[in-house]
Formats: sequence, C-alpha cells, structure tokens
Amino acid sequence: MGLRDLKVTAFGYRVTEKDRPGHFDVEKAKAVGIPSGPVYGELKQGKTVKLSDGREFKGADFCGPDQVGRKFVYCTDTVFCDSAVELAKDADLLVHEATFAHQDAQMAFDRLHSTSTMAAQVALMAGAKQLIMTHFSPRYAPGNAIVLDDLLKEAQAIFPNTKMAYDFLTYEVPRPVSNAELG
Repeated sequence: MGLRDLKVTAFGYRVTEKDRPGHFDVEKAKAVGIPSGPVYGELKQGKTVKLSDGREFKGADFCGPDQVGRKFVYCTDTVFCDSAVELAKDADLLVHEATFAHQDAQMAFDRLHSTSTMAAQVALMAGAKQLIMTHFSPRYAPGNAIVLDDLLKEAQAIFPNTKMAYDFLTYEVPRPVSNAELG
C-alpha cells in the first residue's frame, strides 16, 4: 500500500464573521437635525426613515462602507493537500501545524504531518494574510542542529507574513479593509 492509498481523517476549521454595517456618522445626522434615538439604529441598518416633519433620509448616506467579516482558519495534523488550500482561501489568519522542518519532509509524509514549507505553501496558495505555525516537534529544541527559528526562516522564505505560535500567544485578527475604504 502506497502513501496515496493511505487515508486518515484530519480536520480543519473555518470561522467566518458576518459583515457588519459601516460606522454611523452621528455628527452628520445631528447636523441635519435627525433626533437621536431608535431612528439612528434604523439608519445604521441602511433603512430609509421618514421623520415626523416629512423629511426622508437614507441610511447609506450616514454610514461608512460595510465592515467585512474576518476569516479564521485552523488546519490540524495533515500533510499538504488541496483541501487545506481551499479551506484557507482568503483567510485573514491561518493557523497551521508545522511539525517538521523541510529537510524532514519524508518523516512528515510518513507521520501525516506538515513541514514549515508545506504550511507556508498553503498560506501562499490560499491568499491568506497571516500564517501562524503551531504543533512543532520537540526535535527542534534549542541545542539541536535545527531549531524553531530555522522553521520560521523556511516558512518566511515562501510566505513572509509568518509567525510562530507559543504558549499563551494571543493574536488580534485585524479587520479587513473594504474596497470602498481603499478607493
């Protein structure tokens, strides 16, 4: 039985935030005499409101561009595969296991884990914005011929926006910039 015949279930997860309405410009609403209260909420939702004096206002005129939802992807124990690339498409943050260094690719295939370069290739091919590698083999502990910094350098050579996970790491996934904000 060859490697291609061996199938082990591995899981990846994708969490996508819903898009949110853009920032409501309270000062602009006040300037045209719209009273504060529930009408602000309706305008922020993009609704058209009619005031008691007969004036009508469109919510879009008081709101900035929609805030695009963030996309977080986590790929667990797996060798490089197209499914991981598809799952990570346009991710704002991809957390991907990188158990082995590139030179240990055969060991990675044998044990169904990724190398640092495989994780970086997934990030690059998926168009991810940030890669954080995790799940490292203890064979790369300080004092060994290859250390974790070497894995980081390997990955950054392919995907520069790569970081290494460590115990208690926290990372704030930045909100993507919309096309309207770029324009």
